[in-house]
Amino acid sequence: MARTTGRNRHLALVVVSVVALSGVITGSLAKATEYARAAPVSSAEEPGAVPRDPAAPGELTPEPAATPTASATPDDGPVDASITHDTEAGGRSVSITVDDGPDPVWTPKVLALLKKYDVKAVFCMIGPEAEARPDLVRKVVADGHRLCDHSVDHNTAMDKRSESYQEQQVMDARRMIEKAAGAGTPIRYYRAPGGAFTPYSRELAARHGMRPLGWSVDTRDWERPGVDHIVKAIEQGLADGPIVLVHDGGGDRGETVAALEQAIPWLKEHGYTFSFPKV
Repeated sequence: MARTTGRNRHLALVVVSVVALSGVITGSLAKATEYARAAPVSSAEEPGAVPRDPAAPGELTPEPAATPTASATPDDGPVDASITHDTEAGGRSVSITVDDGPDPVWTPKVLALLKKYDVKAVFCMIGPEAEARPDLVRKVVADGHRLCDHSVDHNTAMDKRSESYQEQQVMDARRMIEKAAGAGTPIRYYRAPGGAFTPYSRELAARHGMRPLGWSVDTRDWERPGVDHIVKAIEQGLADGPIVLVHDGGGDRGETVAALEQAIPWLKEHGYTFSFPKV
């Protein structure tokens, strides 16, 4: 009889221990579930997360703090994101715009010619070219000319790429040019390579103080069609508008320099003045 009582007491202790352990396990699982519900979901798993564009190899995706988007700028009011084709002075005035530099050979020659005739121009610079030649960028600014963002890679099909790619091209080039020119130097315009603007890139540029810049007279000097052809393109093309497009980068620009040497005096003799594009 005593042996049976001892066995019952032992079984009772086992039962109590099992019940207690079950309570601990249940409480731990409940707490773990609570922590899991409170933990943040990673951006990769977050519903509605947008993946990178697989059709944009090598595309940069800067952190928002490094590359602010248009909506992240201090000024969220309306901006003029239309492409400007007018001069600030209006009337019988012309704007000379110079693309694809700065170039160590041709940019100094263009600068010397403009200085000779006391003409101010806009230099639309490719980001890495500006980054490589800060002395030329600062010379352009010191001579009283204005700067224009002309993208990082001069991709004339960038309007077919994602918005994140467009942002990288516009904003990275802007930082490169500004760093080369000196902090605080205004970059007043953005010209899309080959005119590959989109509503997004125009709005982005405008929100960062860069008016989208078009052209009226395409001299096609990059094809090296001959000095006479470039001069004639300027003289006859002004009927379509006052913004003249020439180049100081991307190859031999000897014809461009020679054509400007003829065209600028002709413009002055025919009553034209020189002005910057409207911002």
